[in-house]
Amino acid sequence: MFKLRSTRKELLDQEEIPEHDLFQNLRELDFINQWLGGYQISFSALRSIIQPTMHYSFTDIGCGAGDTLKRIKKWRTKQGYSIDLHGVDLKPICIKYAESNPENTGIRFICDDYRNMYNHIKKIDIIHACLFCHHLTENEILTLIRFAVQNKSILVINDLERNRLAYYSIKVLTYFFSKSYLVKNDAPLSVLRGFKKKEWISILEKSVAVHYSVKNKWAFRHLIIVDGTRE
Repeated sequence: MFKLRSTRKELLDQEEIPEHDLFQNLRELDFINQWLGGYQISFSALRSIIQPTMHYSFTDIGCGAGDTLKRIKKWRTKQGYSIDLHGVDLKPICIKYAESNPENTGIRFICDDYRNMYNHIKKIDIIHACLFCHHLTENEILTLIRFAVQNKSILVINDLERNRLAYYSIKVLTYFFSKSYLVKNDAPLSVLRGFKKKEWISILEKSVAVHYSVKNKWAFRHLIIVDGTRE
């Protein structure tokens, strides 16, 4: 089960999900990501990229409820960085939820495919994908990397490692503590749809990327940075 990546689709990838069920799922995912330190991985990536005296345009793709952007907004203010924040998601219901949160004031949300975001945003310095790439096929990830490099953006990927301990841990935790059938099903499946480090390296070697890094992070995560600004 752990040797090969699962191709089974998550419930969250369905077209029609009842609003109440989706919102419960999004609330729980925010808690899990915060509790397991997932946001800190993105903060550490940004610290390695951002120059304090420069202004940046940052776009979170597959932004869901905008919780990553909400956290980055607070972190940006605390650190004193100058960053415009955007969120892109295909699901209108996710954009509706994100825009209804007062904590997301000042963040621009766009309902579209990320490949169309230059129709809405003139310049994007950093493209951020948190818990997004495990929803994609390898070819779709190669397309994302090509998109970032061709547009001279830095791509930051924060995603799950396919790992036996991670799978059984999240399965037990969500069984006892989650009230969302979406989370109970999708959280363990997300781990099975994740990658091994060697698989990320293989994908990057096949891609157009030249300057990149892949690092293991806490709680069975990988941090991948592709610098599309460098030739």
